[in-house]
Amino acid sequence: MSTATTFIYEHIKELQQFLKSVNFSRAMRVGMAVTLPVVAGIQLGCLEIGLALSFGAFWSSPSDVTGSSQHTKIGILISATLIMLVSFIKGYLHFDLWLLLPLLGLLTFAIAFLSVYGFRASLVSFSGLIALVLSFSHDSEVLEVYQYAALLGAGGLWYLLLSMIWYRLNPKAETEEFLSETYMLTAEFLETRGKLINPHADHKKLQAQLQRLQSQLTENHKTLREILILSRRTSGLSNYQDKRLLIFVQLVGMLETAIANPGSYDRMDALYKDHPQFIKLFQHLIFEISYQLRMISLAGTDKKKLPKNDKLRQCFKDIKLEIDVLRETLNYAEYLMLQNLLEYQEKQFEKIKRIKWLLGEPNSTEIDAIDRKVAKRFVALQEYNPILLLRNFSFSSTIFRHSVRLALTFMIGYAIGSLQPFQNPQWILLSVIVIMRPSYGLTKRRAKDRIIGTFIGGAIATAMVFLIRDSYAYGVMGVASLVIALSMLQKNFRASATFITLGVVFIYAILQPDIFTVIKFRIVDTLVGAGLSYAAMRWLLPTWEFVEIKESIEKSVKANKDFLHQITQYYLYKGTIPTSYRIARKKAFLGTSALSSAFQRMTQEPMSKQRGTDEIYELVVLNHTFLASLASLSTYIQHHKTLEASEQFKIVSDKIDENLQKVLQCLSNNKCGGKWVHAETDPNLKPLLPKLNLLEVKNLPSKDKEAIRNLQETHLVWEQLQWLFSISATMLKMAASVKLDG
Repeated sequence: MSTATTFIYEHIKELQQFLKSVNFSRAMRVGMAVTLPVVAGIQLGCLEIGLALSFGAFWSSPSDVTGSSQHTKIGILISATLIMLVSFIKGYLHFDLWLLLPLLGLLTFAIAFLSVYGFRASLVSFSGLIALVLSFSHDSEVLEVYQYAALLGAGGLWYLLLSMIWYRLNPKAETEEFLSETYMLTAEFLETRGKLINPHADHKKLQAQLQRLQSQLTENHKTLREILILSRRTSGLSNYQDKRLLIFVQLVGMLETAIANPGSYDRMDALYKDHPQFIKLFQHLIFEISYQLRMISLAGTDKKKLPKNDKLRQCFKDIKLEIDVLRETLNYAEYLMLQNLLEYQEKQFEKIKRIKWLLGEPNSTEIDAIDRKVAKRFVALQEYNPILLLRNFSFSSTIFRHSVRLALTFMIGYAIGSLQPFQNPQWILLSVIVIMRPSYGLTKRRAKDRIIGTFIGGAIATAMVFLIRDSYAYGVMGVASLVIALSMLQKNFRASATFITLGVVFIYAILQPDIFTVIKFRIVDTLVGAGLSYAAMRWLLPTWEFVEIKESIEKSVKANKDFLHQITQYYLYKGTIPTSYRIARKKAFLGTSALSSAFQRMTQEPMSKQRGTDEIYELVVLNHTFLASLASLSTYIQHHKTLEASEQFKIVSDKIDENLQKVLQCLSNNKCGGKWVHAETDPNLKPLLPKLNLLEVKNLPSKDKEAIRNLQETHLVWEQLQWLFSISATMLKMAASVKLDG
């Protein structure tokens, strides 16, 4: 196949996936919800009613996001109610500019401040802000204020009805898409881990890539938990949801095993340097597992397309042969390290086989369904207590500062648009609410993308207006452009801004003959809105990440400390794995991902507003490395029958816990003297370490699996304890030296 043919084929596949995606489906739903009332209104001679219903549907649509269907319904209903209230209030705001500005600022603050209740509440808030802004562009001359507001609410109900019907037609779509994306992200994570095996690879770059992928995966896991655990189960979907939840559990386990490192990085690098043949062998194995996950993703629900296990079995066979050949020459540490690494990959293979079995439509009686009451403990439920508003009503709250900043920017933007000869001053405000975010880096990037997208859209619109002079064509292209824009909003903001500009221009082309003036003011208004957003984030009550990141580090260290405690308790007392253990593991993974995201936001801020970047980066990396070691211990003790824990194990784990507690105290009050800081090699630790030697491994019969297993366990556990102690001591030194207060 030629390069050109391959290029075309890949892009056709991408287009097909885009057209099947939930985002495109949702955009089509919005397009229908907006278009049908207008068409019906024109046909029945009730255009004002049709427009009101259309606006209500469009303004309520942002709350329609992936997650629990019940939460989505509630979100749309609250959005419709807020839109009614905002439009009713706006209908009576006919005051002079000097009085209107503070009222507009108060209303904007109140709507934006609802975001303290989490992500879904921020979308409800966004609906209210859109209603406030766009209500300036249309005052009904036929309907009374209360009638118009009521019809906007009815439009929200119309959108909710359409959304529910759409869901009933294809209730599995969101689950399948997010599972498919999770397969792909997990495959990419595994592939990146495979590349790290090479000692000559760019480890810093690959580690950064792993942190990014882990953040994306934990976000996907969070969404899937909500979809699979909180969504109502109907008789037709019950078995399907049970199987998908079990598949999700396997994918979470694969991420933990992939993060796990059965030995310190230095010793692993030394092993691969001395025996480079294992680099190729293990990479080939890991890449094949990654490839199989991609094939599972592409297979979807078609079990005939699921990949076979033959290649993976051959990979394991090749590695085992090579280990047996080198058994006589390897020292005990190398041999046991390779054995443990091989077993970790075997666990991945077991999970892959389990996923394929579940996708192969097994009999429901063969499936051990997960207890939903227990599973709900893994979903972080949002608190909706009104006390949250009071708790966040201070300048120490990021949402409060953002709400004040947005309100002041609104007032400035509306004043500029009203006092200067702007054709559509509301477009300035629309640019502000679309661009401005609590994070400086995201606001800057969205401002840039919005400007570039608007210029591109304006240029394309100008060329098309020259070529086409048909109002019906403008209408079709306008709706199509808005559908594409909405479907790309989450994935590619620049492309979305381009199509939004096209859609707005085509719709205005139907209403106004001087379309080039519309294009000109669209660009000017966007530039003003983007400039105001950037300036406000830079100088108006700015929030800098170096002030906030201390809390992210504390939360991550605390989560790792809790996970260590659960691992220690389970290793000491055995039995069944408690739910608290799994919850602690989930929080540890979420904590490290949140810390990585916070650090990335920090690096996007102006250099003058960054503090201790190198030290903070080191703490972030150490925290990730600590979690990798915890994951290694966790993976091993979950899947193997372990020996009775020694008193030495308890002593060393207590020392590690003590170090982490001191790290938290250092971060909390920035007062920790040199006497707190341990040396990386505690002199009291050496006598506790087990005495192993090469002869123990060489003289063991190959069939004495129990003896080999005991040696593997001893080696892995003590290797990880040494590594955890070393990392915790280094973290304590870093925490004692870095200054994180602004």
